[in-house]
Amino acid sequence: MSCLSCFKPQQAADDDRDEVVEEKQAPSSAISIKRLGSRRNSLRTNSNSKSGAASRQASTRPSNITSCSARAFSYDQLAAATGNFRADCLLGEGGFGRVYRGRLDDGQLVAVKQLDLEGLQGDREFVVEVLMLSLLHHDNLVSLVGYCSHGHQRLLVYEYMALGSLADHLLLVGDRLDTQSPSPSPSRALSWETRMRVALGAARGLEYLHETANPAVIYRDLKSSNVLLDDAFCPKLSDFGLARLCSTSGPGPGPGERSPRVMGTYGYCAPEYIRTGRLSVKSDVYSFGVLLLELITGRRAVDLARPPPEQVLVTWAAPMFKDSKRYRDLADPLLRGDFPDRDLNQAVAVAAMCLQDQASARPCMSDAAVTLSFLADAAAASAAQPLPLPPPQPQPQADR
Repeated sequence: MSCLSCFKPQQAADDDRDEVVEEKQAPSSAISIKRLGSRRNSLRTNSNSKSGAASRQASTRPSNITSCSARAFSYDQLAAATGNFRADCLLGEGGFGRVYRGRLDDGQLVAVKQLDLEGLQGDREFVVEVLMLSLLHHDNLVSLVGYCSHGHQRLLVYEYMALGSLADHLLLVGDRLDTQSPSPSPSRALSWETRMRVALGAARGLEYLHETANPAVIYRDLKSSNVLLDDAFCPKLSDFGLARLCSTSGPGPGPGERSPRVMGTYGYCAPEYIRTGRLSVKSDVYSFGVLLLELITGRRAVDLARPPPEQVLVTWAAPMFKDSKRYRDLADPLLRGDFPDRDLNQAVAVAAMCLQDQASARPCMSDAAVTLSFLADAAAASAAQPLPLPPPQPQPQADR
């Protein structure tokens, strides 16, 4: 088995931009960090002029990583954990490979992603994901248990997320309920409370990447299929192969840095990133706006099965942002109106702010998280209230 430090990431060979596709290519800067500290602590240190200048210079000086804390597995260990990658252990399959359910020798349940040798994710993305998830730790980021790099095999071992991805519960066409049915199964549809809790968890995960990690991390691949859910519907961001470090030192988005290639998922990418290749933390904020809009509407970011005017979610919803009377038209029919209008209006307003064309007009993720925390608390309080009792019926008088 080869060790992780044997991989030598290559530098980008050209500055040509490809079309926006679900393709993975990690930047060379994403592996030039020794540790991710607290940005808030560094800001406190910078209050003194001389020591602050030295701290800023030290915080922006890159240093290579030569090791990581992730556990190294052999291929035989992971083959045994997944029953030799049996079909009945298959959890899902994407452009980067297959994911299997497995159980380690110590009894821990895990998810094992076996990268496709001919897939979209290469050695650079594999290294970036291992390093990022080894250094970043938050309740709303998926935990990396370990990895395997044996010969040509590349495998990643994550904590097991019992409920799969958000897309499995929200967007899969086969699982959509027939809203015209007289007796649908509402328990299968995500409630308003659950949607707001998922939105809040995703916002807090991005807030940690943007405002606590130092240097800040640009996630660059936020989408419903990358938001995983545990058995309590707690969301965790996964798949960090596209993540990169933000070179701007200030708290704002800065002018952005140019990416050699525009990569991500069509429908989630910020407009300035598509047009110019300029990338900043506000690019993630735009993607979060799309995700929040998916939670509100129950629609995909891009759905070619719909009529042309409705195929791109943001294009369809944008005219409604200007008229609060139309906000109810955005709500997922599966919710059946089971939400307070005021909370819906506020959620749509947050999505609209995140989807501003100008990156500087978008809010920071901490601001979005504050608003969503109020909405999640209000939804939880509303769900906990008992249903009102029906008014007493008049008793029929006995015949005399």
